[in-house]
Amino acid sequence: MAAELNRYNIDIAALCETRLADEGSLSEIGEGYTFFWKGLQTDSRRIHGVGFAVRTTLLNRLTETPVAISERLMTLRIPLVKKRYMTLVCAYAPTLVADAAEKDLFYEDLRAILRRVPTTDKLFVLGDFNARVGTDYHTWGDVIGTQ
Repeated sequence: MAAELNRYNIDIAALCETRLADEGSLSEIGEGYTFFWKGLQTDSRRIHGVGFAVRTTLLNRLTETPVAISERLMTLRIPLVKKRYMTLVCAYAPTLVADAAEKDLFYEDLRAILRRVPTTDKLFVLGDFNARVGTDYHTWGDVIGTQ
């Protein structure tokens, strides 16, 4: 993954479906990226998970590390010039078949995160919202599936 991020010259990427256990970070020295993730416990079935891949040379500019909310939500606050900040939210929403309580909890947590972001921050919400738009899968076959 780090090689692809490097090839496309990506500094920061939001990651979904990491499927890694617990919470942690790992630096990949050769390609120059550090990965941060949050998943379920080791003994749980891990089909979710979120994280950020950050170019390692940028880490010394960060004033705080990514904050894991759950295996579906993580934030990263990045300092900009003139004492301004940018907040990134990595979100991995439950799918359509998830139970209503799981979906409600995800969106309640997301709302709480968004309310806590200072209004002066630039805000970017990234990730996979498992949305379906339309049914014309013949025309948009590379974009939407049949199910």
